[in-house]
Amino acid sequence: MTIYNFYLFDRNRTCLYFTEWNRKKQLTMSKEEEFKLMYGMIFSIKSFVSRLSPYDMKEGFLNFSTNKYKLHFFETPSGLKFIMNTDLNAGSMKDVLQQIYSSFYVEYVVKNPLCGLDQPITSELFKNKLDEYIRSLAEFQPRQTS
Repeated sequence: MTIYNFYLFDRNRTCLYFTEWNRKKQLTMSKEEEFKLMYGMIFSIKSFVSRLSPYDMKEGFLNFSTNKYKLHFFETPSGLKFIMNTDLNAGSMKDVLQQIYSSFYVEYVVKNPLCGLDQPITSELFKNKLDEYIRSLAEFQPRQTS
């Protein structure tokens, strides 16, 4: 299984953090355009799911798959949106995204007086700890192709 990339948005559509690990295709658009496109897609999918669901959705939208990748989504009550793209073999990444929120975002951003909560994350400690955590996951290991 492979983890491709990770986005963190605030409730005001600002991409607070983005990183990629095993992304094969490089996009021709700017990062800002990519962030707008990703946020817009998440906004639309959440709206679609909540309006058309035959059930009262407590958790809402968690993930979706294409024929090439799986997008995983976790939103906090304060509106932070954690998004991770993986290959299709990855199971639910809900616990991983919740762990990123509680163990890395809260610890290295919220509790850091030098980090503005509405500003892109520049903390090297956050970046390094997140990277170390992701690389330690079984899902991170690049898929072997033969």
